[in-house]
Amino acid sequence: MRNHSLPSWTLLGGGVASLALLCSQPFLVPTDLQLPGTQPLQVGTLQAASTCDNCHGGFDLVSEPARPWRGSMMSQAGRDPLFWATMAVAEQDFPQSGDLCLRCHAPRGWIEGRSTPTDGSGLAAGDADGVECAICHQLTNPDDSEHLGVQVAPYVANDGAAPPEGYYGSGMMVLAGGSTRYGPYAQTSSMHTSVASRFHRDPKICGTCHDVSNPAVGDLAHNHGAPLPLPPGTYSGIPNAPVATKAAFNNPPYRYGVTERTFSEHQASALASLRVRDYPTLPPELQRGILERARDQALLAGRQGDYADGTTRYFSCQACHMIPVVGKGARQNFVAVRPDLPTHDLTGGNTWVPRLIRWADSQNVLRLGGGLDAVQLAALDAGVLRARANLRLAAALDVHGDVLHVVNLTGHKLISGYPEGRRMWLRIRWRDRQGNVVRVDGDYGPLAAQVRGVPATVETLLDPHDPNLRLYEADHGITQQWAQQLLGLGWSPNLPVDYDRVTGAVTLTLGQIAAQPAGTASHSFHFVLNNTLLRDTRIPPYGMDYDVALQRNILPVPATAYGNPGPAGTYRHWDEVQLQPPAGAPRAEIELLYQTTSWEYVQFLLLQNNQLSPFLGSAGQDLYDGWRATGMSPPEVMNTARWCDLPGTAEDFELRSGIGGAPLDLECAKQVDAGQTIHMELTSPTGTMTGQLVAFAFEFYADSGAMPNPTLPGLQLDRVDGHLLVPGLPGNGATMSVTIPAGFGGLVLRCQGIAISTLAQNGSYAASAAHDFILR
Repeated sequence: MRNHSLPSWTLLGGGVASLALLCSQPFLVPTDLQLPGTQPLQVGTLQAASTCDNCHGGFDLVSEPARPWRGSMMSQAGRDPLFWATMAVAEQDFPQSGDLCLRCHAPRGWIEGRSTPTDGSGLAAGDADGVECAICHQLTNPDDSEHLGVQVAPYVANDGAAPPEGYYGSGMMVLAGGSTRYGPYAQTSSMHTSVASRFHRDPKICGTCHDVSNPAVGDLAHNHGAPLPLPPGTYSGIPNAPVATKAAFNNPPYRYGVTERTFSEHQASALASLRVRDYPTLPPELQRGILERARDQALLAGRQGDYADGTTRYFSCQACHMIPVVGKGARQNFVAVRPDLPTHDLTGGNTWVPRLIRWADSQNVLRLGGGLDAVQLAALDAGVLRARANLRLAAALDVHGDVLHVVNLTGHKLISGYPEGRRMWLRIRWRDRQGNVVRVDGDYGPLAAQVRGVPATVETLLDPHDPNLRLYEADHGITQQWAQQLLGLGWSPNLPVDYDRVTGAVTLTLGQIAAQPAGTASHSFHFVLNNTLLRDTRIPPYGMDYDVALQRNILPVPATAYGNPGPAGTYRHWDEVQLQPPAGAPRAEIELLYQTTSWEYVQFLLLQNNQLSPFLGSAGQDLYDGWRATGMSPPEVMNTARWCDLPGTAEDFELRSGIGGAPLDLECAKQVDAGQTIHMELTSPTGTMTGQLVAFAFEFYADSGAMPNPTLPGLQLDRVDGHLLVPGLPGNGATMSVTIPAGFGGLVLRCQGIAISTLAQNGSYAASAAHDFILR
């Protein structure tokens, strides 16, 4: 291992800390759970976020760092009731594993020595502010390539090679001591010492917490929680062996104990190395959504997408989650207005937990940081709106005949982040001509259940085993061999692993998993014990490299999904769904839904909590009560599409259409907003109808009602509300455009081409397929 010299620094009370004091804290936690990086009490007391508010808040709700940050989940990481309910079970499953959780959820409290007891009961109220200003702005690159942070051997967060590979993940923070603040700008005017840092424009800084690996599983489990074995000699396999022998001290975190991999997903994608200025080279289906917004905002700097100082801007984490704006980062008059100021909203997709926090605060059940004031509550509400908007920019639904493409527009998997209970799926309502629902795929609604013997109605996916359900999630589990190991290490064979979602009865125990056939594995929400990924159907990002994904433990499961690229190949960034319409259903409404937390996970956290901890014993009940009181984590609609089957007379006569500047195509269902223009074209591809009398014919009908009921074969209109005659169809086709005014929402405009000609198969008329334009 590497030997770093011990630096001197001053603690709050003055004086130089001794080596014994600096290194005492980690050894209160089993070595199985320790990680490299700056350790507790190794840097002086960090400033609270409220101190930074004096200059960085209260002057501009868009550009200032303070208010947007307070509406982010990073600032609420210490308040989050879902986090506390999860950590309560982790502490039961692997004693003192809460230390791992607190590194990222209460990092200032962890650094300042308040993370023991590891149940969080020693934290201060101010630790509720989660990932605070001082944490990010004192972070240094653990590979020592720029500014040197505090790393005392053997707690060195890089591999010691030349050059070293840094360890980015699991809260392995490397902090600089002192009062210097690190950020992206070389020229600053501030009240404190500021230094430019390349690390703050690098996705690796986000990797500090957004790749999460379990060091205990990584060292002790037979497979190290990964599909590829760790090199011999880089792990101990012995409980509480010296840290220098542990897997976490001899391997980058992406190699073991997979839990979350958002940073690795981005690193494996082509977006990680794509300059924002090269946006036009993206495939057409990616030139929209969050990538388009990131590019458009980056242009404000006047450098074709690069930073104002000329530094190359890539499609990094910061490009999308810290969208640049024009503004000032501090209130003082002498502070420069910048055209590429990164917003500190750090928006993801969580629209539910902020509401849960508000409820918990109103009930006085927040474990930290209660008594939210009006400013904080307003910031939370604004954060929900941003998250909802972000979700709608994250994916696209494209219908091509009977095939639906679900396109990932983000720089990581869709969906990403903490996997337990988080899911995305397609809900498809198939309707007959009268508007009646024939079938619903992916239906969500009320389920009668028993909660600790009391009848309750909960909201969930009604049939998670429906063969027509398209579900996107990561499903972790425990292997039979690891279950046997755990029993040998003293874990109880009676540990419940799974529950019936209706009755709450235990359906699987750790002992039952251990008794299963060798080579098997079972589903588990015990994230601190899980050592395998049973299924991962989440959609890869653009250009995800198979070889990199294999090394970083982020392959889809099965690995043959999304194009089955194999070694040296790249995965598709879209899912291809073959639509299966039931008989008598000529139309369908398609929704892509996202849910932060499922009933099944809430139930697990409620029932698994043994209620013995004075501090965490009610965390599961509090979560359940809050979940019910706040809408049960209702799914968010990320995007919608329509499918229809409106055939004409199947002749040499076609209607194509497009919205705005989109290419014209044959798809028969399109959604149109007020102010948008519909472009249409009638053609006869082989010339049969050239020169014939044709018309664009239109009919309006209510979107929620019955479709037109045609009386003649091939006609999809039962009346004509408007038309445009073309006396002789030109060889290159006839075109027309319609701009939709406001006030037509809820209606459908149906268009069909009709040709009056003896050349038609029936001797009198030919009809193109009809197109429905759903007006919004």
